Amino acid sequence: MAELRVGFCGLGTMGAAMAANVARAGFELTVWNRTPGKADAAVAAGAVEALGPAAVGSASDIAVICVSDTPDVEAVLFGAGDSGEGGLAAGMREGSLVIDCSTIAPGATRAFAARMAEQGVAFVDAPVSGGSEGAQKGTLSIMVGGAQADVDRARPVLQAMGSTITHMGPVGAGQTTKAVNQVILSGVYLGVAEGMVLAMKSGLDPRQVAEALQGGAAGSWVLQNRAGRMIDDDYPLGFKIALHLKDLTIALEQAREVGAALPIAAMAAQIESALVARGHGEDDNSALARAIREWSGL
Repeated sequence: MAELRVGFCGLGTMGAAMAANVARAGFELTVWNRTPGKADAAVAAGAVEALGPAAVGSASDIAVICVSDTPDVEAVLFGAGDSGEGGLAAGMREGSLVIDCSTIAPGATRAFAARMAEQGVAFVDAPVSGGSEGAQKGTLSIMVGGAQADVDRARPVLQAMGSTITHMGPVGAGQTTKAVNQVILSGVYLGVAEGMVLAMKSGLDPRQVAEALQGGAAGSWVLQNRAGRMIDDDYPLGFKIALHLKDLTIALEQAREVGAALPIAAMAAQIESALVARGHGEDDNSALARAIREWSGL
């Protein structure tokens, strides 16, 4: 495993933990982050920090990207300007592979893959779900799009970061699946927030309610891991509400393209947009409960 050289660009809340798990799995790892000082965990696990994406590309057989949005992925891949100077593409050799774990639009993913293919570099999209806890524990659910041979090459690296890896189809299919994931989550977060508020307003012990419901049909990851934050009205970062809003915007655009009606996701996006405008964009996504609590007089 150590002979496979892996690169990792993007060491934020999710990426830092994911990269550290790749290093701990025994891969020769080179890392880079746009903001300095974020590589400590990966370096402590055995990684080498590079000066930029091009240096990561030249040191890697497989390069992983985990950044926030479509322009960030484009900048990591192709650098500044049309020349691509400084991007992964400038350093990667023919026959190498990019794994993009960011969450971006399926159409952009397909366009980026086509540009990389022009220089003989394969591409798979592999967005993740499971929050910061899953990133730290290496138990993420990873939804993968790409050619079968490329996914097979990517799998050993993906297995260092996640416990559920599912090949969904061609390039872009992983991103489409992640859009579905974020749509479902929007409804679950709202449902748990409303349930906890109803429990509190009715004079019940909301923690006891959450515990009682977890073993039944209402049980979910959100109920188990985020109900306490909604009860306490305290939302330490797991996954930024601003990023979930970005993801929902992608999903709603996909819905318009294919003719799907998503009323709950649209309502969640409106609530999240208002919270972001009020300065809560850095809060965990469970901060959706802020609105439900306020409307209920809590």
